[in-house]
Amino acid sequence: MLKKRMFMVLAVILSCAFLFSGCKQNVGTPEDNAVPDEDTQSDADTENGEEAEEEDSFLFGFTAIDMENPYFITLESAIREVIEEEGYRMITKDPASDPETQEIQIQEMIDEGIDAIFLCPVDWEAITPSLEALKEADVRIINVDTQVKEMDYVDAYVGSDNFEAGQICGEDLIERCPDGGTVAILECPTQNSINDRITGFEEAIADADRGFVVVAREDTNGEFEKALEAAKRIFQEHPDVTAVMCGNDQLAVGAKTAANLAGLSDVIIYGVDGSPDIKKELKKSGNQIAGTAAQSPINMGKTAAETGINILEGNDYETEVYEEVFMIDAENVDMYGVDGWQ
Repeated sequence: MLKKRMFMVLAVILSCAFLFSGCKQNVGTPEDNAVPDEDTQSDADTENGEEAEEEDSFLFGFTAIDMENPYFITLESAIREVIEEEGYRMITKDPASDPETQEIQIQEMIDEGIDAIFLCPVDWEAITPSLEALKEADVRIINVDTQVKEMDYVDAYVGSDNFEAGQICGEDLIERCPDGGTVAILECPTQNSINDRITGFEEAIADADRGFVVVAREDTNGEFEKALEAAKRIFQEHPDVTAVMCGNDQLAVGAKTAANLAGLSDVIIYGVDGSPDIKKELKKSGNQIAGTAAQSPINMGKTAAETGINILEGNDYETEVYEEVFMIDAENVDMYGVDGWQ
């Protein structure tokens, strides 16, 4: 009887042991009982989501003549603001006024997978091979500020009426000097925007038939230092020159600096852009800057960005947009402020 009871107790103990062993979980190696790491899974999902988002997001390129020029810095900033607000990305390259560097950098952006490019050519003719490469890569081209020579490659152009900018400078000179005078020109034949400004100016003073004579012209490559040296030479050869027409405001600052060095206070100098530097000069009394035919790189940049986005999103867009130009002089400079671009 005792043996029977002991046998029954032993059976119960063994049954319980087997029961508990059957309930045990995650036996074996960790690999046999792998539990998903929620943090790791979440990180993977995030990375995959970011990669998918980048694949779906448009990538823009930006290249302008020289990113040390405050005008192009402002233009790029205005474009970038709109592009990034829409959730897209933009690569910026600085060719530093070198057409060969611009060609290399454009190819780099093509290799990086840009969908569209905002392009202001260093040289309006030398840019053609790059336009061909962009078209071959199916990159949409938004030509900004300075036109390329082969406009058939371009999807849209956004700029100012540069001919009008030069014309209003010429008209202002006619009012100041109704009896005519001698004129020097600081130009840059490789930049079509400056070509148009100089043409507008020359046609205005020629149409007036007031006896204006162009006595000197220098290619400055659109740069301050070259404009300074060119203006020094002009003032040495023509110390009594009446006026200097400059293709942009950087050139006008160079001409003014040279005039100061030569002790010429009566020469009349015109620029184009409406830069803060020129507007500050206009606030000073007795300076040689008569005025600047102003444009707005902020408005131009925003319009260009909206155009580029519309092109890639398949929306309607204008193929040509010309922003307003207007004269800023000592009388109205306070309307536009001197601390930034209009």
